[in-house]
Amino acid sequence: MEEVQAAVTAHLDQVSGLVQALSYELRRGIGPAADSLLAFVHAVDWTEPWLMCLMAFHASLLLAVVRLRRNANLQFFLLFLAYSGVYLAEKINIYLAEHWKSFASRNYFDRSGVFISIVWSAPLIFISIVTVVSSLITLCQLMVKWKRAELRHRVRLARDKQE
Repeated sequence: MEEVQAAVTAHLDQVSGLVQALSYELRRGIGPAADSLLAFVHAVDWTEPWLMCLMAFHASLLLAVVRLRRNANLQFFLLFLAYSGVYLAEKINIYLAEHWKSFASRNYFDRSGVFISIVWSAPLIFISIVTVVSSLITLCQLMVKWKRAELRHRVRLARDKQE
């Protein structure tokens, strides 16, 4: 019994050390990332009409996903659109880098695609996650309904056999 208790204590000490190390790394690692994000937010002119339209597009797509959460076909179509947008982000970035003077005050579109990833792909990925979670919730509810119906059917069959 003492051996088991010693093994559990050693294991708990090891887990505690890992949690403390992870906590330290998270606290140390979030600061520089937050600074970079803040610098990005301040570097972009968010009042440009095309950026406002892009944000409105993402907001309306998110609202459509939430409103149409019960319609599986439209959910899959919106999911397909979102994934297609993420897939085409590189091509969109190249095109916008060539034509930025016609709609923007600065060239935000670098070769690595950081800007397009943040303002285009990240919201689409978030919308995709919302769609998938919504679909999983609907699927779980459907499975519960199906199982309840199956149990009711079994009870009816058992009752009919007894009579």
